Amino acid sequence: MAPVQENQHTGTNTGDDYSLDRVPRNKRNMGWLSITNITFGIATAIFYFQMGSVMALQFGAINAIISAVYAIIVAGILGTFIAYLSAKSGMNVNLLSRGGGFGYIGASLTSFIYATNFIMYCALEGLILVAAVHEFLPAIPEWVLIVIFGTLVIPLNWFGIKQLDKLQKWSLPLFFVFLIAAIAMAATTPSVYEGSFWSYMPEGVQVGGTALLLCIGMQHGIMGLTPLLASDYARFLKPKDTKIGIFAIGFIPQIFCFGVMGGLGIWFGVRLGEPNPGVYIVLLLGVWGALFTMLTQIRINITNIYSGSLSLSTFFENVFKFVPGRRFWVVITGVTAMILMLGGIVNHLELVMTFQGVFLMTWAAILVADAVIVKKILKIGPRYYEARQDNLYKWNPVGVASLLIASGLGTIAAIGFMGEFLQSTAAFFAALLAAVLTVALAIYTKGKYYIKNDTDDIEKEDYIA
Repeated sequence: MAPVQENQHTGTNTGDDYSLDRVPRNKRNMGWLSITNITFGIATAIFYFQMGSVMALQFGAINAIISAVYAIIVAGILGTFIAYLSAKSGMNVNLLSRGGGFGYIGASLTSFIYATNFIMYCALEGLILVAAVHEFLPAIPEWVLIVIFGTLVIPLNWFGIKQLDKLQKWSLPLFFVFLIAAIAMAATTPSVYEGSFWSYMPEGVQVGGTALLLCIGMQHGIMGLTPLLASDYARFLKPKDTKIGIFAIGFIPQIFCFGVMGGLGIWFGVRLGEPNPGVYIVLLLGVWGALFTMLTQIRINITNIYSGSLSLSTFFENVFKFVPGRRFWVVITGVTAMILMLGGIVNHLELVMTFQGVFLMTWAAILVADAVIVKKILKIGPRYYEARQDNLYKWNPVGVASLLIASGLGTIAAIGFMGEFLQSTAAFFAALLAAVLTVALAIYTKGKYYIKNDTDDIEKEDYIA
C-alpha cells in the first residue's frame, strides 16, 4: 500500500495522488517513459477502432484518414501545452483552472463536468467489453457482465498512480501480442471490399466537403479529453524530464490513438465490413478476441476511473467541504458507470459525444490561452498557479464567462442552428471563441480576480511565465 502523505497546504490526507493541491517538487519523481506508459492506457482503447471503422464505412476511408491527421495535430499541440503547465506547476487541469481564470468555485464546476465525462466514457468502454464477451458467451446475461466488469476496475484503482503504472507496464506487451494476432488474422481473411482499403468510398460520398466535416466532428468528441487527461499524470514528471516529457506525453498518445488505433479501425472496418470491434475482434480471434477486448477495456477504464475520482474529489472538497478521500470516489465513479451501462447510455452516444467535444475543447482552449497569451505575453495576473482557497476568489469571470458563452454557442452550433459548416466544426468554433473571450475579459478585468491574497512561498521553478 502506498504511504499516505500529509498535504502541505490543505492538511488533508491525499495518498500519493495529491487530488487537492500541487504535487511537491520532491514527489515529482516519475520518468517520462513511465508517464507515457500510463497514458497508453488511453491510447490502446478499442473505442478508437470503432471510431475509425464507423467513419470509414459511413464517410469513406480517405475522409477518415484526413480527419485522423487533423486530430493528431490539434490534440497533440493542446496536449503538449497542458502537459507543460502540469509538469511545471505540479497540478492537474482541475487545480490549474483555479488559478487559470476560473476561481476555486468556478473551477469546481469544470471538475464536476469533467468527472461526468470520465464516468460516461467508462460506461461506453465497458459496454464494448460486455458486447465482446456476450458475443462469445451469449448464455450470460449482459447485466451480469456489466456488474462483473464494472466492479473489477474498482480494486485495480485502489492504490493510485504507482499501481496504474505497474498495471499498464505489464499489460502492454500482452496488448501488442493480441494486436499483431488480430492484424495477421484479418490479413488472411478475404476482404469484402476488393480495392485498397484507403480507396473505399460509400456510394454518393466524395472526398472532402460534408463527409470530411462530419468525420472531423466525430473526432472532436474525443479530441478534448486526451490532452486534458494527460495533466493527471504529467504533474508527477521529473523536472529534468520536462523538455522531452511534454512532447512525449502530448503527441505519442495522440499518434497512437488517432493514427495507429484509428487507422487500424479504418482498415478492419473496410476489410471486414463491420463497424463494431466488439464483434469483429471476437470473430477473428475467438476466445482470445474476447480476452484481448477485456485487456484493452480494463486498461482504459482504470485511467477513466482514476481521473474521474480525482475530479469528484476536487468538486466536493471545494463546494461542500466533503473530503472522504479518493478511494471513496473511486467506488462512486465505478458504481455510477455501471448504472449508466445498465441504463443504455450507448443509445445516446451522438448527443453525449457532441456535448463532451464542445465542452472539453473549450476548457482546453481557455487554459492554453490564459497561460500563453494572458500570463506570458500580456503579463496579466500572477506568473504562477495558486490552488489554495484562502488565496483565491470564488469566481473569476475570465474563465467562467468564456466557458459558459463559448460552450453554450458551441452547443447551439452543434445542434444545427448555425448552419451545416459550424454544426460539424462546433467544438473547434467554441474553442477559438473561448480563446478570444479569455484574452478580452482578462484585459477588461485587468487580472483583478486571479489572486485575492498574494503569496511568496511558491518556488520559482513552478512559475509558468
